[in-house]
Amino acid sequence: MARANTVTYLLGTKFHKMAYVEFGNPAAPAVLCVHGLTRTGRDFDPLAEALSDRFHVICPDLPGRGKSEWLGEAIAYQPPSYVVALAHLLAALNKPVAWIGTSLGGICGMMTAAAQNAPVTKLVLNDVGPHIPAAALKRIRDYMVGAPERFVSMRALEAHLREIHAPFGKLSDAEWALLACYSGRRVLDANQEGAFVMHYDPKIIEPMRATEPQDADLWQVWEKIKVPVLAIRGAESDLLLPETFERMKKEGAKTHTVPQAGHAPALMDAPTIAVIREFLLQG
Repeated sequence: MARANTVTYLLGTKFHKMAYVEFGNPAAPAVLCVHGLTRTGRDFDPLAEALSDRFHVICPDLPGRGKSEWLGEAIAYQPPSYVVALAHLLAALNKPVAWIGTSLGGICGMMTAAAQNAPVTKLVLNDVGPHIPAAALKRIRDYMVGAPERFVSMRALEAHLREIHAPFGKLSDAEWALLACYSGRRVLDANQEGAFVMHYDPKIIEPMRATEPQDADLWQVWEKIKVPVLAIRGAESDLLLPETFERMKKEGAKTHTVPQAGHAPALMDAPTIAVIREFLLQG
């Protein structure tokens, strides 16, 4: 069962609160699960439940998402800010952690694991690597810019998620409903009529809109990572390209491909959960 908590972090001249949920015994080895650009920590509920018998699993909502506070300036919604918030969480945990990061969460994981004296012991990168093509970043930007601002019902919001996140893989109705439940929040309009909006600050897309997306090269960061890495790729991914995936494998990463998925696998299927579990349990 998930337990809700918060951590306070300093960004610039203001303290903020970042929300997270945790599963399992706090005395067990820690696993930190960090979500993608528009998602929340609750995406990891099925994985966290599956790992909670052996691990203390912590799933934060990145700043501006879910139950975490929004940031004042749009320009702050970039990986260095998220790493600052996550570093405060790591300090509060005060123990070694294995890091599971999907997309943006994996970028933050690479940046953190590459730092000197990082408490990261293992790194699971879900459909992200040291090279991120501009075309994929443009696709993500465009679906966010084109997303409806409001939805008349949770069912309408879920239908939107099923369309834009179809690359998550072949999810069950219950799994889509779970994602929708934590992806939206209810608001009242001027007529006090209810509607649903996405559970993130609309400003999170502004840094990507400010300039035309370009290829991101993180190979210098990658070279500083000395912990074991498991790289997971959706078989149809446009963000983690086959050549990048192959190079990561040649440079020592264990790899796993999720069939019938693109960017990014939901990490809800039993085979992928089993691969992650085995990787984390290895000495």
